[in-house]
Amino acid sequence: MYSKVTLLCLAAVALARPDRPAPAGYGYAPPTPTYAPPQPSYSAPQPSYEKHEEGMPFDFEYAVKDDYKGLDFGHDSNSDGNVVTGKYYVALPDGRTQIVTYTADHYNGYQAEVTYEGEAQYPEPQPYKPAPSYSAPAPAYSAPAPTYEQPKPLYGAPPH
Repeated sequence: MYSKVTLLCLAAVALARPDRPAPAGYGYAPPTPTYAPPQPSYSAPQPSYEKHEEGMPFDFEYAVKDDYKGLDFGHDSNSDGNVVTGKYYVALPDGRTQIVTYTADHYNGYQAEVTYEGEAQYPEPQPYKPAPSYSAPAPAYSAPAPTYEQPKPLYGAPPH
């Protein structure tokens, strides 16, 4: 057995000799590139300031006021097809109302003026103390009444 193992080890060493040349792939030469790099195919960018098309005139308005949740916001806007003017507002958490009045057109872009109504209030935070959402349950039953009688013997007196 020892001689068989030794013989197998010698065969493995003989097959892995470093003086043998390394095999060249899978029996064929590696391909050589036969293409040329692509030529750039771009042109100068087109100007984006082409003729301005007039828009459609519109007029809209909406508002939301929910005192329970403390929401108060709205927006109104109108356009003659060239210039859009409008105003939107929102109630801020600090008690103020932010009002944005804007105009927008194709040449001057969006121009806004932001104003605030009211004065910011920052009250001292109160520690959170949740109220219990339940009370002790009322008993829904009374003590059980006994439903059994004194047991009677099932056997008679023993014979003498």
